[in-house]
Amino acid sequence: MSEKMGAYFLKRLLGLIPVLLGITLLVFLFLQLIPGDPAEALLGERASAEEIAKLREKLGLNKPLYVQYLTFLGNVLRGDLGTSAVSTIPVAEELKRRWPATFELALAATALAVLLGIPIGILAAVRRNTLWDTLSMSFSLVGVSMPVFWLGLLLVYLFAVNLHWLPTGGRLSTDLSIDFQPLTGFLLLDGLLAGKPHVTWDALRHLVLPAITLGTIPLAIITRITRSAMLEVLSQDYVRTARAKGLAERQVILKHALRNALLPVVTIVGLQFGTLLGGAILTETIFSWPGIGSYIYEGILNRDYPVVQAGVLVVATSFVLINLIVDLSYALLDPRIQYR
Repeated sequence: MSEKMGAYFLKRLLGLIPVLLGITLLVFLFLQLIPGDPAEALLGERASAEEIAKLREKLGLNKPLYVQYLTFLGNVLRGDLGTSAVSTIPVAEELKRRWPATFELALAATALAVLLGIPIGILAAVRRNTLWDTLSMSFSLVGVSMPVFWLGLLLVYLFAVNLHWLPTGGRLSTDLSIDFQPLTGFLLLDGLLAGKPHVTWDALRHLVLPAITLGTIPLAIITRITRSAMLEVLSQDYVRTARAKGLAERQVILKHALRNALLPVVTIVGLQFGTLLGGAILTETIFSWPGIGSYIYEGILNRDYPVVQAGVLVVATSFVLINLIVDLSYALLDPRIQYR
């Protein structure tokens, strides 16, 4: 790592501090501004005034707002995200257990979108105004427009209920989930590490339908962005020069055009991956996927404020860190970028 790159990296990390503080403030105020008393919502309508007052004191809700925020911020910095009001399990412990499931699903959906979206976008740009271009853009339009919950239910009905090719939900079959003890929480990897490829295969079968459901919209977006970026690059002088030198068309496309068109594609891939980490609530609910999205959904239904607060905070922080990684990757793709 060069000195300039190290200084730039440090500058970007320091720049995250006010952003992360702003996230904690917004997450804190978000739940504070919800109408109603959190203590009353947790205890129910039949709770007495004395019980509500005791719970408010226990949760610190009777203190001034700024004191509550400073307490919340101090707890977050210590890694204490509170305790679930329903299960009484520390939220940080539950998030740690569920995080691999969400990350594995988001990574699989992003990989699907990238592996299909970029080649389809390249071919659509190279064969502009042909039948392939029309079909790929029509597919992208359908992919963006299709509701996730409808697609998920349709895939379950077709491939799980009717054809019995794939399971309806969960991460592992019931018999395997009882006996198998995960090492890292990433079941595809854990099965290989434990020397049990049948566990990896079973986890992969459970992952297919949720990944397709979650990856459809990013696939459509990546396809359109890749096509637009490639069309812009293919009209540049250096591409025409490369063709005039007699280079093979494949070399012109992959070596000269694609690399210069990757910046907007990498940006959108990073943004979509961050979005999938926090936007998988519907998909995880449909497929009974035990991730952070379903955990937040359960917290909303149960009015479990610590769960919702911590879940949103973790997802927002992950999104910010992913954007930092995308930003730092620009210089690797385009040497013309200068560190400042």
